Amino acid sequence: MSEITASMVKSLRDRTGAGMMACRDALRETAGDEEKAIEVIQKKGLSKVAKKAGAIAGDGLVHAYIHGAGRVGVLIEVNCQTDFVARNEDFRQFVEETAMQVAAEAPLFVSEQDIPENEILARKAIFRGQLEEEAKQTGREKPAAAIEQIIEGKLAKWQKEACLLDQLSIMGDEKTIRQRADELSAKIGEKISIRRFARYELGEGIEKKKSDLAAEVTEALRGS
Repeated sequence: MSEITASMVKSLRDRTGAGMMACRDALRETAGDEEKAIEVIQKKGLSKVAKKAGAIAGDGLVHAYIHGAGRVGVLIEVNCQTDFVARNEDFRQFVEETAMQVAAEAPLFVSEQDIPENEILARKAIFRGQLEEEAKQTGREKPAAAIEQIIEGKLAKWQKEACLLDQLSIMGDEKTIRQRADELSAKIGEKISIRRFARYELGEGIEKKKSDLAAEVTEALRGS
């Protein structure tokens, strides 16, 4: 079993709102796997967020973010369970920063569950074609089992880039958007969920000079 450190316990507590001992026990039970530990805590009803999970997340905020003098625009809907939380400054800041994330990193979906099956099949076909082309150029063909493993690895990497919840935050805290949402949920005691977003970029689909939009958004954030 891996060592359960104080930082691991704190991270789990921040995401669930459960007690320190409950977090430590859950991490020990799952050999330090934080995601599995969250499931353990929720099943035992120890999470402050889980206790309110039955409530409908029908409140929240629709927020518009415009970057670069109108070059990029984002509309995002983030839900909570009460209008009290919808007016909370931490919640509003999370919505604003998540909209900036969408502007900078251009995710395609909120989560893996939102990816259509035909999109997954299309991506696999692209990756398979790349491997076939590589085999032609090198004259070395990989075993079928190895090809499937590589394709699955490429797909997993693409999903992390394409899904907003799996992206690393541009805020520089080395946390994913999912982790930031979980921590906010634990802090305010209500489930926070990103429902949908739309991103528009000036001249999208038209060939134009490329720029580092992610760096621009991050710089704008620092200056605000």
